Amino acid sequence: MRDPVTDFEYPAAWTAACRSPALLEDVRRGLAVLTASGSVLRRGFTTGTTAAAACKAAVLSLTFDTVSEVKVTLPCGITVTVPVDGYRGRASCWKDAGDYPSDVTAGLEFVAMAVPSLSGGVQFVPGEGIGSFARDTPRHRQGTAAIGEQALECILRSIDEAVEEAELCGTTVILTVPRGPEVAQKTLNPRVGIHGGISVLGTTGFVEPWDDHMTEGVLERVGRAAGRAVLTTGRLGLRYSRLLFPEREAILVGNNLAEALRVAGEDTVICGLPGLVLKFINPDVLDGTGCATVEELSATVLWKGIACRELAAFRALHPGVRVVIVDRGGRIIAESP
Repeated sequence: MRDPVTDFEYPAAWTAACRSPALLEDVRRGLAVLTASGSVLRRGFTTGTTAAAACKAAVLSLTFDTVSEVKVTLPCGITVTVPVDGYRGRASCWKDAGDYPSDVTAGLEFVAMAVPSLSGGVQFVPGEGIGSFARDTPRHRQGTAAIGEQALECILRSIDEAVEEAELCGTTVILTVPRGPEVAQKTLNPRVGIHGGISVLGTTGFVEPWDDHMTEGVLERVGRAAGRAVLTTGRLGLRYSRLLFPEREAILVGNNLAEALRVAGEDTVICGLPGLVLKFINPDVLDGTGCATVEELSATVLWKGIACRELAAFRALHPGVRVVIVDRGGRIIAESP
């Protein structure tokens, strides 16, 4: 059985040990993950998925009055049904974190207001509670809403689907997160230059229950792949790790690089985007740079010198571990000497 989200092939022993066979269908559909102990952990929905569901419900409720659920096609290609509360152009959706215990946005309400557009076309307006960038970054201009590319595509696609289903000429949708500014203080947003609210994100559309799944399953997989593992931090890192190191087994370990490296030992590759990788190597790497994020640092003249220094120091401590840092386009921007 293969996970359609991560492409991970579950060992037969895990399936045999499953304590809740009825839930294996959710695992096959990507709605849950199976762990080595046989437990099934439910994936949650990202802020991007929640926002898309609220927007779609608001538009549909212009025609159908009451809307209690909507179908959303996630960035990973899986279509899910999300509970909503939509009535006459206004809809709410509450973020479902699944079995991820540390999600500070769990239960957060997203509210969308939709009005018909007589002139046609679709307009999406990020409103109160959605953060914006306090200054220019390599990918965002100051003042733009903190909405990830995949999340925005999901939102716009969902609105377009609703316009077609509701047989409207067009619509304007305003999305707000009433408790966004309050909850954002519990996230990294203030430290990375995003103010006024939360970020709307979602590379796959799902929130992974990594806290438990990492402990029970992925570390065992890292151990089995010792000597031929590529440890990576996210979905883009996983994609590029497979392309750059086809002879090795690429394993997504998220924020758990330290634990995974202890299991993998030497002759290991770490490959990923600059943020998590350099922060893992040196949590204080941004001190004195004037940059709010490692990604911002990577676009400055300081990058080459700092990256070379940090990778050399890490290689001295871990001579058998190679580090390769890639940008979002898959280009190698730093690697171990």
